[in-house]
Amino acid sequence: MILSSSSGQVIKVGIAQMDVVKLPNTIRTSGLGSCVGVILYDESKKIAGLIHVMLPDSSLGRSESINVAKFADTGIAAMIDLLKLEGVQKFKLKAKIAGGAQMFQFTSDKDSMRIGPRNVEAVKNELKRHGIPLVAEDTGGNSGRTIEFNPATSLLHIRTVNQGVSEI
Repeated sequence: MILSSSSGQVIKVGIAQMDVVKLPNTIRTSGLGSCVGVILYDESKKIAGLIHVMLPDSSLGRSESINVAKFADTGIAAMIDLLKLEGVQKFKLKAKIAGGAQMFQFTSDKDSMRIGPRNVEAVKNELKRHGIPLVAEDTGGNSGRTIEFNPATSLLHIRTVNQGVSEI
C-alpha cells in the first residue's frame, strides 16, 4: 500500500512481504511482534529495502512453493538480489533491525515457543553470512512495533506499543 507524505510516498510492507524504496520515499511496516523488520540500505545511493520476516527458517515451510519474504534465510538473500537489480553493490549494504518480541509468556522453555528470539538470531546469522554489518537494532521485549525507514537520513523511526517513539 502506498500512502502520501509531504516529501514523497510511504511504501507500506505487509507481514511476510518485502519492497525497495528510493528517495524521496520512505518504507514502513506495522505489526512487528515476534516478527523482525529488516532494513538493508545503501547510504550513498539513498536506497533501502525492508523485509517483514515472520519465521526463522524456510525449512518450516509447509509447501513446495514458499513465500521467500516470510523467512529470514530466504528473505535476506532475495532482498540482496532485489537491491542488486537497483544497482546497489552488496559490500555497501548496512542493516538495521527491529522486532523479535516475546509476545506471550509461556511456562515452557521449549525453543519452538521462542519465535521472536529465534527470528532475531536467524536474521543476525544471515546478515553475518552475507557480510552485511548490523549497525543498529531494537529487538526483544514483549511489545509490538511499527517502523519506518527514511533513506535520506538512514534513520529508522520506531514506535513501540506503550513505550513511545525512538530512532536508530
